[in-house]
Amino acid sequence: MSALRSRIENLIPELIEIRHDLHAHPELGYDENRTSGVVCDQLKSAGIEYVPGLAKGTGVLGFIPATTNPESARTVALRADMDALPILEKTGKPYSSTNDGVMHACGHDGHTTVLLGTAKALTLVEERPNNVLMLFQPAEEGGAGGEAMCKDGALAGKHFPKADVIYGLHGFPSAALGEVYTRVGPLMASASEFIVEITGKGCHAAFPHFGNDPIVIMSHVIVALQSIVSRKVDPLASVVVTVGSVHSGFAHNVIPDRATMHGTLRTLDDTMTGWAKAQIDQVVHGICAAYGATASVEWVGWYPVTSNDAGATATFRRIAAEVIGETAVREQEVPVMGAEDFSFYGRHVPACFFFLGLMPSSSQTYPLLHADTFDFNDDAIANGVELMVNLALRG
Repeated sequence: MSALRSRIENLIPELIEIRHDLHAHPELGYDENRTSGVVCDQLKSAGIEYVPGLAKGTGVLGFIPATTNPESARTVALRADMDALPILEKTGKPYSSTNDGVMHACGHDGHTTVLLGTAKALTLVEERPNNVLMLFQPAEEGGAGGEAMCKDGALAGKHFPKADVIYGLHGFPSAALGEVYTRVGPLMASASEFIVEITGKGCHAAFPHFGNDPIVIMSHVIVALQSIVSRKVDPLASVVVTVGSVHSGFAHNVIPDRATMHGTLRTLDDTMTGWAKAQIDQVVHGICAAYGATASVEWVGWYPVTSNDAGATATFRRIAAEVIGETAVREQEVPVMGAEDFSFYGRHVPACFFFLGLMPSSSQTYPLLHADTFDFNDDAIANGVELMVNLALRG
């Protein structure tokens, strides 16, 4: 282990350069053409076999074969996401985004770098008991790139041996550097996006009685949606309904015909998602009917619950305890209501997802994910690579 750690440490300066380059050139989901090119170039230079062009064009699947007993070897899959977010960066770093309005505010540049470092480190290991798949996927931020990778057979044996297990990580700013957090069962919520359009009747703002104001009706809908959570869900269950975007009108003195809102539904039980969707539909249509308006509800995407397999998680805990110390392997006591499309992989093979600590010991706080000041901590790269390499070899 000490020899492997030394090899990883020698890679760190190069990996930091790669991470800064990726950070300076962020790309949105399914448009990660440059990022995908960097991944392919790095794999090629390391002599690693890969398949490009997956998941609508930018996904990359790398493969490192077992060297000991290859005929009976298990296949361990490791995953990194590559896309950025439509956010204007305000970190002030010398490697800040050169693509105005787009930034790596969720640390996917770090995730991609960790997996590239893992690939490079594995090529330096002569005795590899497992085959290793490396999934560089696009469009985690709402585009379900993980699902697209699955549909293209990344885990199913279409390109390389079929995966037996998969591991993934996410940088976590509220966790201390050097620590990891995970749990068996639900770790992150399911997510469903909805779009509601309410149609009333427009008129002059001074004569509201001649129209039917969709903005007022939508206001009642938004408030009523919260009663689903507060009055129809078991207080010990977890459901979130949030309206994050509202659009209507074009002038201060005109009541418009239509109002549109976008929102998200989160649950920790996929079976509850259908029930909650039906409740939202009922509230929207019922209130609109009461006010003499019409409405449409469109559901435009779904991420399942990210649920960790007990066996894969036990393996992760055992290996992580040996690599970073037992006290650094922490229990994520409650699930997180954020969502992850790593969840799609767990519907095909046993999966374990874990949080990698980013917060330095000298800090009390760290910029949150999706904040315009967030930046992945370079000091966490070595921890991530060492964990992933050991999972690849012993997972």
